[in-house]
Amino acid sequence: MRAKGMTYDTGFVQDGRNSIERLDPDVVRRELTIIRDDLHCTAVMLVGGDPSRLESAGRTAAALGLEVWFAPYPLDLTPDDIHALFVDCAERAERLRSAGAEVVLVAGVELSLMNRGFIPGERIEDRLAGLFADRDRIAAVRTRLNDFFGTAVPAIRDRFGGRLTYAAIQFEGIDWDPFDIVTYELIRSAEVADRFRAGVRTLAAQPKPLAVTGFGTATWRGAADVAPRSMEVLEGGRLNGVYERDEAGQAAYLGELLDIFAEEGVDSAFVHLFALHNLPHRPDGDPRDDLDLASLGIVKVYEDRTGTTYPDLPWEPKEAFASIAARYGG
Repeated sequence: MRAKGMTYDTGFVQDGRNSIERLDPDVVRRELTIIRDDLHCTAVMLVGGDPSRLESAGRTAAALGLEVWFAPYPLDLTPDDIHALFVDCAERAERLRSAGAEVVLVAGVELSLMNRGFIPGERIEDRLAGLFADRDRIAAVRTRLNDFFGTAVPAIRDRFGGRLTYAAIQFEGIDWDPFDIVTYELIRSAEVADRFRAGVRTLAAQPKPLAVTGFGTATWRGAADVAPRSMEVLEGGRLNGVYERDEAGQAAYLGELLDIFAEEGVDSAFVHLFALHNLPHRPDGDPRDDLDLASLGIVKVYEDRTGTTYPDLPWEPKEAFASIAARYGG
């Protein structure tokens, strides 16, 4: 693959609250350096809802020589709010690009499900209810989303001179003509495992470069079988049962997908994701409070201690860390 990537969370904003209360720029630099040097990544996809954080982290990533995928991730916003966010981000991404960085602007992720105005419903659970059983609703989603990009893409292009993409779910039926890179959130589950490789091959055969984002799974035994829904074991701030930790399963899943992407002609892949700080590893208490089991992060985050591999940081690599490093560094 041309771009060997990792997704890095700068904080998701919902209802005015950021999932990461404070983003320490020194920690960001340290972690991005580890992503470059120890995971052997050549690119990083910076996701989050705060444009200033994305720009700051992007500047750091660019200084480290990483290709920057600048990815605003709106949640529960209206199309007008999303448009304004993208215009702001386009100007910030252009500042990075003009300073010499290699920058790809990602105009959102799964917009139809994650935001208002494309599918009826105030929250994602409302928007999902009955969606895939109604062809007319899906057709309407595709029309609304492509109409949105019909306005948003020219506004972005007026401000940003680099490559542009969108991280889509396949049912959204995106018109890829206005974009430079075709990007899909491709997450293998047991239901599609027998045809997953062939699907990747078909997508990679299209004329434009193919990027794959969003792929990952949680860390409990059996999570890989339901990978797109593996975080659904969270309920009311706790796990909804007692689950067995299976770091080897997460590592195997990510390794297998990276092999498929490399072998089938994918241009860029971004493992989802480095860390989720709002899902800490709590090994000593009630097993239902070990939220890391529901995390797609390749490191387990501590609340009250530092790790041993990197004693200056409050996390420890999972087995997936070494699996990714071996493939990216090989």
